[in-house]
Amino acid sequence: MHFTLPFSSWLILLATLFMWSGNWIVARAVRDDIAPGIATAGRILVVLAILLPFTLKGLRQKLPALSRGEWAILAALGFTAGGPHMAVQWLGLHYTTATSGILYLSSTPIFILLFALPLGERIGPKQWIGVLISLCGVATIATQGSLARLSSLSFNIGDMMALGSMIMFAAYTVLLRVRRFALDIVELLVMVCVAGLLFMLPWVAVELALGAKVQINTAGALAILYSALCSQLLAYLGWSHVVMRMGAGLAGVTMHLMPAMGVGLAALFLREYPAWFHFAGIALILAGVAISSGKVNIRKLASEERMR
Repeated sequence: MHFTLPFSSWLILLATLFMWSGNWIVARAVRDDIAPGIATAGRILVVLAILLPFTLKGLRQKLPALSRGEWAILAALGFTAGGPHMAVQWLGLHYTTATSGILYLSSTPIFILLFALPLGERIGPKQWIGVLISLCGVATIATQGSLARLSSLSFNIGDMMALGSMIMFAAYTVLLRVRRFALDIVELLVMVCVAGLLFMLPWVAVELALGAKVQINTAGALAILYSALCSQLLAYLGWSHVVMRMGAGLAGVTMHLMPAMGVGLAALFLREYPAWFHFAGIALILAGVAISSGKVNIRKLASEERMR
């Protein structure tokens, strides 16, 4: 079967990946202007203010029918992607560069594979080899290519937070596979934001107790707006559009364009230039992902997605 994607969908795909990549640059640029928890809570409130009027009626009808287990899954989705995930990412960028942080994006498929084990996903020898190679790539970036750092476990805390953010997003992706409640895409986004906001309240309380800035300057306000409108709202809708037409399998492969976009944006706007260990690390991560997933047959993926 011949697979073609409309030019407009390719533009939406590239714009979506570009906006997600740009979020790392924005977070790094304003790290001294706004606290991570306040920025994350502000982003959630902006998205909710836009979407709640369109979803309130549907949510009132559907939420009472959710079981206790479904509420638990919804809470887990909110924890892994609604708020703490982004706050950890923004906090990590206080201690590491946007270049290092965004390269960890390519490790996400490996963690998705590991988190799928409890769901019955079988990992063969080839997949385990791929996992180990990718983890070597992660260690190369985290230790800046220094074996001395590896032996002393003196990883950069910012790198660990960026990696933790990717692990949380991988868990979110796996949780999406087990959800069964009848919420549409926009309703689900609203509930993930609501749950995420609840999880962020203790974080914000701690920041305020420690003297975080309450007054938001222009740079902080613009960062919140960008993160809310571009990274969460428009990118989420754009990704949904692309996945519906391209399929989840093939769309997921395109996420590996983000590290290249992010490194370019970091060099252009932040003057953060990649070092040799960045290239070595990303090469190992991508090699591990390729080994774990096997060869990607674009035509076969497209055909399978259309048959679903």
